[in-house]
Amino acid sequence: LEEVMLQLLPVIDNFERAIDSFKEGSLDIKYVEGLEMVYKNFIETLSKNGLDEIEALNSTFDPNFHHAVMQMEAEEEDENLVKEVFQKGYTLNSKVIRPSMVKVAIKS
Repeated sequence: LEEVMLQLLPVIDNFERAIDSFKEGSLDIKYVEGLEMVYKNFIETLSKNGLDEIEALNSTFDPNFHHAVMQMEAEEEDENLVKEVFQKGYTLNSKVIRPSMVKVAIKS
């Protein structure tokens, strides 16, 4: 199951990119809504089989779940918080199969 899920993660990424692209373009809203409906059904099916997105944005950086690829200067209250997510991470039955690629706020 893990191997199949790992192969499907790029499909999820591409679905999300397509939805964002369609929303930014002048595509008829019915096409966007249809794609979102298929995407939602796809994610629900994967979730029923143990796949969960790692919540990252504005959470405390945790190297067990997040892979920091960039840093930014931060105020004290934002220190060690994830400020941007470049690629979503996922767990399968509580096991990290892909960490979130993130930008983390650090105090200089």
